[in-house]
Amino acid sequence: MKRISFFLIIFFLYTKSTYALIEIDITRGNLDPLPIAVSPLHVDVKSETHKDMNIKELGSEISKIIEKNFKNTGLFNPLKKEAFVQKPDIAHLKPRFEDWRLIKAQALVTGKLLVKDEKLKVEFRLWDLTAAKEMTALAFTTTPSNWRRVAHIISDKIYERLTGEEGYFDTRIIYVSESGPKNERIKKLAIMDQDGASTKYLTLGNELVLTPRFNPTNQMVTYLSYFRNMPRVYLLDIETGMQEVVGNFPGMTFAPRFSPDGKKIIMSFAEDGNSDIYTMDLETRVVERITNHSSIDTSPSFSPDGKFICFNSDRSGLQQIYVMRSDGSDVKRITFGKGIYGTPVWSPRGDLIAFTKVRKGRFYIGVMRTDGSGERLLTENFYQEAPSWSPNGRVLVFYRETKSGSKGEGFSASLWSIDITGYNERKLTTKTDASDPSWSSLLSK
Repeated sequence: MKRISFFLIIFFLYTKSTYALIEIDITRGNLDPLPIAVSPLHVDVKSETHKDMNIKELGSEISKIIEKNFKNTGLFNPLKKEAFVQKPDIAHLKPRFEDWRLIKAQALVTGKLLVKDEKLKVEFRLWDLTAAKEMTALAFTTTPSNWRRVAHIISDKIYERLTGEEGYFDTRIIYVSESGPKNERIKKLAIMDQDGASTKYLTLGNELVLTPRFNPTNQMVTYLSYFRNMPRVYLLDIETGMQEVVGNFPGMTFAPRFSPDGKKIIMSFAEDGNSDIYTMDLETRVVERITNHSSIDTSPSFSPDGKFICFNSDRSGLQQIYVMRSDGSDVKRITFGKGIYGTPVWSPRGDLIAFTKVRKGRFYIGVMRTDGSGERLLTENFYQEAPSWSPNGRVLVFYRETKSGSKGEGFSASLWSIDITGYNERKLTTKTDASDPSWSSLLSK
């Protein structure tokens, strides 16, 4: 796979500070979505023709992606273009604010694009219609093939300006693509943009693959695969396609995951009926044992500062979530509610831990504070697990199995997402059944 060449030039068209009257309550999910108008980007008449794309339609396609991104957050209500009065090119120069307010819009996105010398230049502006002022104006220059990424990056910039928190649109999700009957599933590694576009398959399906996890610092992933029934932990560079074996393990290895700096892998290793947590330095390949207990310790996840580790263990009798220092000291149990807890993963913000809970045959995805207080169950279903955080810590992606058929004889696995508010639960589009998702960091960082 070729490394993406993405040359990004950003400049402010205006530096004058403005004070917007728009307010978005990001703590309440989709109760009061902000009405926003996304005008199609008009094409500069100086644009050159391009052999691989219809330039005239490109402005409309970029605006559609921005609209979809906003709609999927649950925080915004993109208005129908049929209601727009002003033409895109005129609105981009200066909107007639009263016309946009008539259709109840509170924010407006305008823009234009130009293709010249095999470069795509996209300019956009964000307007506060209530205050009748410009909020942000930026321009991006890249290769024409990266137009989808430009749409996601613009979405991130607007989201950040309107909500005050970092966006998550210029990201990807890696997952296990599943096909075939339940007892003979073919499992491949697959990757897609966070909106479901640009799906690629990274393995052939010859060997079982499990638990892919992104490196927080780059586009490297680690995953578990079985080669001749022997578990192996792999590293895979998404951009180059280069793959290497981290190690062969004679026992069972579970849930490899990167440290926050990307320099170590933490995982659990089972031998003689016991499972403990280990780390491996990726440069020296030195392995360090973190826990040493007669119980089953597994599913470790670092805090974003690397100082602590959460994991699940049955050392109390039932599987519960524990937190310890990164050297294995000061182990504390943090869950005491009814049910079984597992798959803990620390939020990139550092304030919450997401988890799976099983109680009375039902599966829940929830979040709690890092000391175990403030538990909130976000979603319930027949079977669901493996939450993974968006890079801004606002959204969780997970997978869910559902019964099908009149007697529940069939089944399907799919990816879902939900806000940490408990609102905006939605199914993600994948080409096949899907499980074990992991969300990347922002590509534009």
